Amino acid sequence: MPNRPRIISLGMSLEASVYSPAVTPIDQFVRTEGDGYFARYPFLAAGSALRTRADWTALVHYRAIPGGPVPSADYRQMTGTILAAVRDTLRADGPVDGVLYDIHGAMSVVGVDDPEGELAVRIRELVGPDALISASMDLHGNVSQQLASTVDLITCHRLAPHEDVLDTVERSATNLIDRLLGPGRSDPVITAWIPVPMLLPGEKTSTRVEPAKSLYALVPEVEARAGVIDAGLWIGYAWADEPRNHAVVVVTGDDRSAVVESAELLAASLWRVRDDFEFVAPTGTLDHCLDTAVHSTARPFFISDSGDNPTAGGAGDVTGTLRELLRRPEIVDGSVEVVYASIPDPGAVEVCVLAGVGATVSLRVGAIVDDTVAPPAEIDGTVEHIVHGDPAADTEVVVRSGGLRLILTARRKPYHLESDFLRNGVDARAADIVVVKIGYLEPELFAMAADWLLALTPGGVDQDLSRLPHTRIIRPMVPFDEITEEPDLSARVLEATGRVAV
Repeated sequence: MPNRPRIISLGMSLEASVYSPAVTPIDQFVRTEGDGYFARYPFLAAGSALRTRADWTALVHYRAIPGGPVPSADYRQMTGTILAAVRDTLRADGPVDGVLYDIHGAMSVVGVDDPEGELAVRIRELVGPDALISASMDLHGNVSQQLASTVDLITCHRLAPHEDVLDTVERSATNLIDRLLGPGRSDPVITAWIPVPMLLPGEKTSTRVEPAKSLYALVPEVEARAGVIDAGLWIGYAWADEPRNHAVVVVTGDDRSAVVESAELLAASLWRVRDDFEFVAPTGTLDHCLDTAVHSTARPFFISDSGDNPTAGGAGDVTGTLRELLRRPEIVDGSVEVVYASIPDPGAVEVCVLAGVGATVSLRVGAIVDDTVAPPAEIDGTVEHIVHGDPAADTEVVVRSGGLRLILTARRKPYHLESDFLRNGVDARAADIVVVKIGYLEPELFAMAADWLLALTPGGVDQDLSRLPHTRIIRPMVPFDEITEEPDLSARVLEATGRVAV
């Protein structure tokens, strides 16, 4: 190997609910490669320390906001493109020393149980046993034994909300380069993999609160141990129904005893607090949350419309909450000012754009994709604001009806930032109530909220898992079952690329 190892980056990133009637075809993915990929990560910018330590080639990467499952043909097209790019670069430039495998880990594909694991195997077949593969993942991803057995290094987020996304990818890249340039380059990385029979929604496992706060604080302590390279604790993805959907602990390193002991410590620590996880905020039905918000003096009061959260895989256009807002007398008469973000409906947006700001419109909105909860909502209102050009939403429109300001979008978009509202001429801080389709509040919204509640609304990412028909996960599983006997949380040790448990 030359002094500067040759590394390729590639991958696909999607979190997809099988309980959403939506699908995520290839045209909903953003494809990047070359400078477009490097632009995402400042630590891989030209001239950066990581960039100068290796010869980097950014191959194809696909990324989409969370949604429904990917059709099989679209998945095959994307993986075919990625694998063709690997073949081309191998033919043109020879073998590679490393692969940065940039994935989420919760992509659901029709007819495929482990899409990220399957792709990793095919990449391994091309790059050979001597190349090192380092995977960067979301902690809500799924680490099958196939995936853990195929990559050499693996890491995931340590914060939820995921304020450490860039840190995670940088750690993955750093681990890869350090290994390639270090004295242990030719030694197989030891991996300890432990499945834990738990499957919880992210809104119960936020690292803002206990027990996840202390649990995830253990991870960097474990990583700092002699003989350990990295440690990860994956909660898994609750809104898919595959055998790989469960919590997992993975520790990698060079000292077998340290790796095994560390993994078993993390797994035991997770299992010990299995019954202590609670929602990150007080919860209730939508009616309860609205009643509480209306009578509260805290302003702005945020309500999370969690069952249709587009950042977890919801279709984003469920209308149950909107229909309730439109019938509330205190909102209808304008005595309570409410902002609702958002409903994607390109047809309704087009009507508003054609009518123009100040026009009165009568609209039927939403339930285009997911009409399982409620039919489209009917709203008579005034077009207050129109803005074009947001990369996710395309066109955004604000329609006022009584005390309600509804944000409509041409494409599905989560509202995580104060600037999302200000761009639309909406001062969310001045509202009485702000309702957002989200789970736990993202950092800026959390800071803005004088108080907030998590509404347990129905939808493709229903927080009440008992209402969802999981049939293929490995049972028994917390919280679906009461487990009275201690599960086997001993580490399965994987010691060589393409290896099997020993």
